[in-house]
Amino acid sequence: MQRSDRLFDIIQIMRDGALHTAGDLAKHLDVSERTIWRDMATLRASGVPVEGERGVGYTITAPITLPPMNLTMGELEALHLAVAILGEATDPDLSTSAQSLAAKIDAVLPENAGPPGTGWGFAVYPFADAAAGFKHMPLLRDAVREKKLIRMNYLDLDDTTSTRLIRPLQLEYWGRVWTMTAWCALRHGFQVFRVDRIEALIDTGATFTDEAGQSLQDYLAQVDEIKAKKRL
Repeated sequence: MQRSDRLFDIIQIMRDGALHTAGDLAKHLDVSERTIWRDMATLRASGVPVEGERGVGYTITAPITLPPMNLTMGELEALHLAVAILGEATDPDLSTSAQSLAAKIDAVLPENAGPPGTGWGFAVYPFADAAAGFKHMPLLRDAVREKKLIRMNYLDLDDTTSTRLIRPLQLEYWGRVWTMTAWCALRHGFQVFRVDRIEALIDTGATFTDEAGQSLQDYLAQVDEIKAKKRL
């Protein structure tokens, strides 16, 4: 076991707030008591609120958690990107550690952080796909906020490129990729596009106003109606 993994395991064991002796921890982790002493010194130096001493035992005096509700979607995206890059590393130790980190973060994220079951660190799409869409995010965010009419070259799932005039309505983060919900003039209806399949975006300089049947609220109502029919 690598030391970083052992330190994490020590924290998980001690989160119960009980007193744990170095002997018990050493036996549980299959290391020497001297190793546990050094690990406790490292945790203290890292700011973990560990109290106790050799021969008596150790306890954590405050909860140690990753508070996911304090992370913005932008911060979560940045964290995901860093983990995804390491997950693609050729160094097997780095790759394994990144996947382990993703699982640990996934375990403490709130259930409503994303679609059920997708995970976020190593879900469906390869990293190259996720990275491809990042360059479009600034313009898309601005377009959703300012109701900008956008012209887009989009690579369809059959690998043909089409040019669309769209009204961006919503951006959603689905673990490994972003999607954009928009009203598409070409299809005369709502479409959900994968941002990583956008080849080019052009700000037309024009804006749009919500119209009956073409707003985000109309799209959400349409989704709710489909869900209701499926439950029947």
